[in-house]
Amino acid sequence: MAEGDVQCSRCGRPFAKKERVACISGRVMGDECTDCYYLCGTCGVYTIRLYRDVFCGEETSHDSNPISREEGDRRLELMRACAHPNDERCQCAAHREYFGGWLD
Repeated sequence: MAEGDVQCSRCGRPFAKKERVACISGRVMGDECTDCYYLCGTCGVYTIRLYRDVFCGEETSHDSNPISREEGDRRLELMRACAHPNDERCQCAAHREYFGGWLD
């Protein structure tokens, strides 16, 4: 699925690229994991496009179930605590907490 194909996981409204509110990347067991957050202005939930660049395989992506506004905001606050959220090799406290201690 291309990034332009991201839809709200609750109401199905397609997102424009500019509606992506944040991304974070981390390296987990040799795979690059990137989570991109979109907030639906219509129904007020987040959808996460999860990209996985697998060390020994093809890159995959899928979308999350709806994430509540409160939980999504909590995760965004955590991501914004890192100066380099797109650096998959970052080992800061925010990255470690976001990825639950699974970082390489």
